[in-house]
Amino acid sequence: MAKRARTRTVLALALGAAAAVWAARDVPAQLGARARGARRARIEASPQFAGGKFRNTVPASEVTAASVPRLAAAAATGRDARRPHQPVPVVAPAPGADAQGLHVTWYGHSSALVEIEGRRILLDPVWSDRCSPSRLAGPRRLHEPPLPLRELPPIDAVLISHDHYDHLDMVTIQNLVDLQAAPFLVPLGVGAHLERWGVPETRIIELDWNETAKVNGVEFIATPARHFSGRGLSRDETLWASWVINGPTRKAFYSGDTGYFPGFAEIGAKHGPFDVTLVQVGAYGEAWPDIHMFPEDGVAVHVDVQGGLMIPVHWATFNLALHDWAEPADRTWREAKARDVRLAIPRPGERVDVDNPPAVDGWWQQIV
Repeated sequence: MAKRARTRTVLALALGAAAAVWAARDVPAQLGARARGARRARIEASPQFAGGKFRNTVPASEVTAASVPRLAAAAATGRDARRPHQPVPVVAPAPGADAQGLHVTWYGHSSALVEIEGRRILLDPVWSDRCSPSRLAGPRRLHEPPLPLRELPPIDAVLISHDHYDHLDMVTIQNLVDLQAAPFLVPLGVGAHLERWGVPETRIIELDWNETAKVNGVEFIATPARHFSGRGLSRDETLWASWVINGPTRKAFYSGDTGYFPGFAEIGAKHGPFDVTLVQVGAYGEAWPDIHMFPEDGVAVHVDVQGGLMIPVHWATFNLALHDWAEPADRTWREAKARDVRLAIPRPGERVDVDNPPAVDGWWQQIV
């Protein structure tokens, strides 16, 4: 019996090791690639690039080594409040017959579909189970994607804000290359990742801040944000951005990940007003206020860019910070009421008509 037990133990260890090797085989590819050649030359010519790195217009402080023990201690407590106690109510997206208007379908975290006057724009699509280079570790989804990637309608453009794992997912990108014919619009340097993952060069459009591209009648402008980048040990070798989406008569703004800074008022003065904004409100913390906004700052960004309807994003799907799971929505709702901001907080998968949005009903408060 003892010999059988030892055999089972050895077999289990071997299977575990084999599974770990299998899961780790994609990690080098997940890290992406560094820009070279003409792509690198464009980066070095950018006004945002200096000393081998991209820079924010307003410098952002980083988490210091001295704060790590305190953050680790905080992470070990309050875990129960950082996830919902009941399933997140995911809605199966309904196809829209009124495609000529302006609609937003939030799929969770920062993934969303903007339907603007007959064109469909997919933002920061992440369909994988984890936002991590590893299949075995890293933040795991708190709810399933509202629909499989293969069930997405035809997409006109895929928009990427920056190269962090919760915004740029290798497997999702590789599947979209096969399932869709849309080009990928990305900040400078991010195209090197896409090219390594099999995206044809002809489908990659890289933009610096304040550069413009037009795709299928929609104008895209990469605008500043206050953040950072990197998929491995090196940082800030690719650019991060917010995005202006201009249809023939309607406008949308996506903040990407960012700390608050005066550049948003400049974006509003130059490109606003916007019919709808999708603004980051989650994954914030006292130790990193310059790279992820607090919800109140998110509402301020919406006001600064002269937004009409605000849809908060970057919450509910992945546990990436120390705040309670429902806190971003609660604080955003409270601040929006205080500043008389029109707000929609849809369930994942719920399609929002920007001209006739659903009333905020506090659905997230029922599952905490």
